[in-house]
Amino acid sequence: MQKKVNAQLRVSDTPATQFLRAQQVAYSEHPYEYLEHGGATHSAQVLGFDPFAVVKTLIMQDQDAKPLVVLMHGNRKVSTKNLARQIGAKSVEPCQPLVANRHSGYLVGGTSPFATRRPMPVYVEESILALALILINGGRRGFLIGLDPKVCASLLDAKPVQCALPL
Repeated sequence: MQKKVNAQLRVSDTPATQFLRAQQVAYSEHPYEYLEHGGATHSAQVLGFDPFAVVKTLIMQDQDAKPLVVLMHGNRKVSTKNLARQIGAKSVEPCQPLVANRHSGYLVGGTSPFATRRPMPVYVEESILALALILINGGRRGFLIGLDPKVCASLLDAKPVQCALPL
């Protein structure tokens, strides 16, 4: 369902966009045709953005199966070894999709770091915070939102880490 709000066409109401509006955060909406396993590279290409500025929301877990969120550039992968060392964990690994869905309340491929079902610590690749604008999932597949990356640090209490590896 589409709604006209403040002379802007609202694409989708998700828990993430409701949360951002409640916090009075300015963001832009960028819908695109979702491609299974297309990832951030596909969305960046379709929307005409640098994949470095498209940020993936990854649900991972430590050695005790405690979930955590990692925000990573679309054209990079997470060094789980470096991440574990920086956050004081013995190990970190990606959650299985069904487990990630349960923790976040979103489907994999549509996971937003905002308004997750359960509170989780958030870690952001440090170089993301230096960008002027990022595109990050808005809470459903095929829907990114553009915003200032400092919002992630302030609203999510995201801790900077250095764990990016080339794809």
